Amino acid sequence: MSIDKESLKVLKECAELQIKKSNDYQNPNSRIKQADYYPRGVLTILDIVYAKVLRMYSVIEAMESDGSYEQNFESIEDSCKDLINYSSFIASYCRGGIDGQDPNKDFLNRDKGTNG
Repeated sequence: MSIDKESLKVLKECAELQIKKSNDYQNPNSRIKQADYYPRGVLTILDIVYAKVLRMYSVIEAMESDGSYEQNFESIEDSCKDLINYSSFIASYCRGGIDGQDPNKDFLNRDKGTNG
């Protein structure tokens, strides 16, 4: 498979973006770890994904009804890249691979063995 495929280019851009953003969100000079952003584990990440999707609907519906409407901040493409990265965070959290994730907690950040 060739990297010339546009969707693979997008995935490469997402990986690069994830690395750049992680330096802000989990700066090496900070005590904050990625897992700190997700107190309810995967459910918190899903809340973030849902908010991103709602914003995309809002912007796209505005564009659909008003041909002169221009989005003010991040583009639809930027939002799509964020969704890809948040999806990778969900998969990583399910695997126990998020920086700072407690190995004694499950994917919902509940204590293992006590989640009824």
